[in-house]
Amino acid sequence: MVGRDTFDAARTTSLSSRTNHESATPEIVQPNPTLREHVRARAENRPGVYRMFGPGEELLYVGKSVHVRTRVLSYFRADKGEKAWELIHETARIEWDYIPNEFFSLIQEMKLIQEQQPRFNVQHKRRRIYAFVKVTAEAAPRVLPVTRVVDDGSTYYGPFPRVNAIALIARELSQVLGLRDCPASTPVFFHDQLEMFAAGRIPRCIRAELRTCLAPCVGRPSAGEYMSMVRLARRFLEGKAERPLGELKDQMEAASARMDFEYAATLRDRIERLTRFRDQLVAFRGKVENLSFLYRVPGFAGDDRLYLIRRGRIRREVRFPKTKRARERVAQAIDHVYSEAETGPAALTAQEAAEILLIARWFRLNPKERGRTMKPEAWLAERDPRRVVTTS
Repeated sequence: MVGRDTFDAARTTSLSSRTNHESATPEIVQPNPTLREHVRARAENRPGVYRMFGPGEELLYVGKSVHVRTRVLSYFRADKGEKAWELIHETARIEWDYIPNEFFSLIQEMKLIQEQQPRFNVQHKRRRIYAFVKVTAEAAPRVLPVTRVVDDGSTYYGPFPRVNAIALIARELSQVLGLRDCPASTPVFFHDQLEMFAAGRIPRCIRAELRTCLAPCVGRPSAGEYMSMVRLARRFLEGKAERPLGELKDQMEAASARMDFEYAATLRDRIERLTRFRDQLVAFRGKVENLSFLYRVPGFAGDDRLYLIRRGRIRREVRFPKTKRARERVAQAIDHVYSEAETGPAALTAQEAAEILLIARWFRLNPKERGRTMKPEAWLAERDPRRVVTTS
């Protein structure tokens, strides 16, 4: 960011004149004229992110534009009943940050919306056509299919394009490992905590009765036993464990041995679904790895930036180097970002998941921008044939 401006002013109202209570015309509230004049005088037509605050310091809205001044002033010209009209009439303060280009403005806008959830923003709250597998941050975590990422401490795996299929797989994985899929409001009691509670709790669902769930609702497992299954689920989602599939195969063979062929067929189908999901994880790793490159973006007034993108996320932002010394600093940054070993697909925070989707969408909607990208090893070799970087 190369600049910030902000303005705070008391709300002003313009009331039509009235001769008496009976003949009074309806109150008309106008946008704050002092605030408008401040924007006219101070804002510039350059890329950036702006934020609108209410009188009580509530963040109402976050937006981005390649022409901040024009965009913000447009709110003051909105017609009554429009969203912009409602927004500007609640706004007491506006602040903005200048950012060299539209690409990074979009990223910063997304991060602010994800972190602060402004009331008037809806763009980053819409239902997605992609799904994630979410491992919740609860005393007894659950494995859930979701189409939205929320900054609540949970971890996410994905994204995956087949929403309905992911819902089925998440349920299968929970059943194989005995993880609960009950509502978040269900009380949880572990075996090693039972001395604090009364005995004789009743199972709350059929899974607990059938023993397909470890049933922390009745205190069957210890906290350690339950969390060991959660860790196994994470490892499976990261492509590091085959144990769930092995356990299902053992159960299928046992069912066949006792001639319970119907149950064996059910287990066989479950194995096939989990195997396909494992293969999807491998394919996902390849797609995200394809979003690993250097991306040069022209900036306002010649402030070009170089973004070091690895696995769909921006790991470093630097000014495009124009001197030998600056090029050497960038080379060191490239070595650090791309040589560091990473295994995947790793667990993602909500913001990381949203960033991957946003960057993938940027290049999908702007395919010509791929022409501005370069593999890190090619960039280094072009400037110093003796230097080699090995990406992991």
